[in-house]
Amino acid sequence: MPQTDTSKVSRWDLHGRVHIVRALRTGVQRTIRCDTCGWRTGAQFLPWLKAQEHLEAAHQATVDPTAA
Repeated sequence: MPQTDTSKVSRWDLHGRVHIVRALRTGVQRTIRCDTCGWRTGAQFLPWLKAQEHLEAAHQATVDPTAA
């Protein structure tokens, strides 16, 4: 049975709300899903980049909470 890994990309919008896109990997298959709007897509390569692009385009969330 393939191992399942989950991670997330989170960004804040200008109103201080956090938006999260989770990346789910099962074997070689990757799916990314937005917790805010339910958007979902497959991502064979660079799922983090697709997640960041979605957060910026759909939610204007560009502030990285982990940035110093």
